[in-house]
Amino acid sequence: MVDKIEIKQKVKEGYAKVAKNSSSCCCGPSTNLFNSNSCCGSSSLSADSIGKQIGYSDKEMSAVPDGANLGLGCGNPTALAGLKTGETVLDLGSGAGFDCFLAANKVGSSGRVIGVDMTPEMIQKAKENAVKNNYKNVEFKLGEIEKLPVDNDSIDAVISNCVINLSPDKKQVFRETFRVLKKGGRIMVSDIVLLKELPCDIKNSVQAYISCVSGAVLKEDYINFIKEAGFNDVKITEENVSSIEYMIKGFDNGNENLIASIKVSAVKP
Repeated sequence: MVDKIEIKQKVKEGYAKVAKNSSSCCCGPSTNLFNSNSCCGSSSLSADSIGKQIGYSDKEMSAVPDGANLGLGCGNPTALAGLKTGETVLDLGSGAGFDCFLAANKVGSSGRVIGVDMTPEMIQKAKENAVKNNYKNVEFKLGEIEKLPVDNDSIDAVISNCVINLSPDKKQVFRETFRVLKKGGRIMVSDIVLLKELPCDIKNSVQAYISCVSGAVLKEDYINFIKEAGFNDVKITEENVSSIEYMIKGFDNGNENLIASIKVSAVKP
């Protein structure tokens, strides 16, 4: 089995490299994920091209600071989160701040957005983006999504984009998410899940874990983790499937669809 401590260290190292190089990574559908030279692989596509493929409009991408979009996601959680003026939003694994800045534009000056990321280089980059572009309703905090540096019952909406699959303790992530949300608060998460169990060589690969693949769990388990944390009205609002070969260069699994990118919503009662 992949060691949890090693996973977190490798994830930090990989995403620190992305922050420094401003290179694209993770879960875009045409991205070559399995490559030891970066955290989640290399791609010939630009961050904007990946953004279009996973659901961001040209207007959204042009509305955020340069350097905030690193092409890291697998969906657009802000599009379906129904954010309202004056709300407080939390982004789990905020990276360089892309989704935070989109959320900030939606909640306005009377609202507030908090981004949490465990990689110091990402937090620094996000803070620089916020200062350069005068985002006064956004703050970024260094921390782990399994132990959020956020008060109880203080958040209206939680978003996350292809990050929870990287956590070795997804149950704890959803328990923490439940803790910080206000009554009636909601989540909108884009993430990678499995449709079937992975082959052992991929499942036990640290690099495949960092590549948003072997850390993923079965779709049914993912949904159950959310329900077990206490959430109601848990729904998959969108799902796109692909084969391992499509996601990981050099691994042929007969074009069997084993991985899905999903958007999930839920509400704290």
